[in-house]
Amino acid sequence: MIMSNDIVYDIAIIGGGISSSVFASTHLKNGFKGRIAIIENGRNLGGRSSTRNSFKNSGWQLNHGSPNLNICNTSKNLLLKTYIQELLDLNMIQLDSSDLIELYGESSNQCKLNYDFHSCQNYISSSSMSDLSKKIISYNNLKNQVDYYFQTLIYKLNYENNVWILTSKNGNKFKTKFLVCSSNLILHKRSLDILNISQIPLRKAIPVNYDKKIDKIIKLLYDQEYIERLTFLIYTKSNYGYKDKYKKKFRYFLLDNFLEEKFKFERIIFQKQVNNKLGIVLHTRNIKFINEYFQSNNKQKFKNSLLDKFNQIFDKNFCINKLIDYQDISIMSWRASQPSGIRIPENLQVCENFNLAFCGDWFDLDGFGRIEGAILSALNLSYKIISLS
Repeated sequence: MIMSNDIVYDIAIIGGGISSSVFASTHLKNGFKGRIAIIENGRNLGGRSSTRNSFKNSGWQLNHGSPNLNICNTSKNLLLKTYIQELLDLNMIQLDSSDLIELYGESSNQCKLNYDFHSCQNYISSSSMSDLSKKIISYNNLKNQVDYYFQTLIYKLNYENNVWILTSKNGNKFKTKFLVCSSNLILHKRSLDILNISQIPLRKAIPVNYDKKIDKIIKLLYDQEYIERLTFLIYTKSNYGYKDKYKKKFRYFLLDNFLEEKFKFERIIFQKQVNNKLGIVLHTRNIKFINEYFQSNNKQKFKNSLLDKFNQIFDKNFCINKLIDYQDISIMSWRASQPSGIRIPENLQVCENFNLAFCGDWFDLDGFGRIEGAILSALNLSYKIISLS
């Protein structure tokens, strides 16, 4: 890791998700000659499209957020269409032909589930989701213009003499001429609890009435909701497998509202590993259930209950065996949460007066709240600021 204190970057990007990666790569492709810092709180790139490379369970790679890219492109955006085709041509992604199985409860009318993460055309990374973000940047980072700072959480911003100064929880300071926020944490009210601060970082850096765009985006984000999620990662033993001879990497199970209410999971994703073991990721958005886990004094008892729920869901299922034992169960608690409700207008993406811009799935674009929106906002942003940064 390069020490940041003595460097003035041309662009610093807060957040290392898919939007950040696409923006950095596209901006380099569009001819940007300066230096870029990507500052990410996690251990790797990917954000909500990330991969757990377990230290404790070596050899496992579990996509624990969004496991695929679902692209609708209802507006027939040529920029997005061309970009997805480029990723296909480079073999970074491929069509996802995995099983998608809907599970219905006894009281359901069994109409087809309207599920955002599996709508329209689905693609999967040719490797892992975190590797996809790395490859996207590397493809255009031929002159090593990008520096990475992981496990670095920005909590304080200052704007002095046309330079942004970013301060992290671990004491590092970053200086940059232009700032891009791919995470909305430093603009959102949830930053107060997560960062344990008294004022939203961007609001403290730029007081009210200094910039109309910043005032408006902070005001809108104050009312933007987000979906909190928790994922349980099950590392199975080598003797566990499917009942049938399914060979593909992924297998998706979506629970209807009745089953989600009963068992607390919205989706369960099976992921075949290179060692042929099956990883299982259980996604929940049930706040009461999430709080129950964190407040539990007996995590092993909770995990046993988790196993019971799993076996009840797949009782007598045609392809899923009962899970008796496992190698390990871990969790992923999401700091980067899916936005919902209010959408931020695209015309607020760039604040020219303060050399500041934003990208992510929280803008009013096709794919709001999904990877598609994150990618599209990043592509748009690069073209918008070519003359600014």
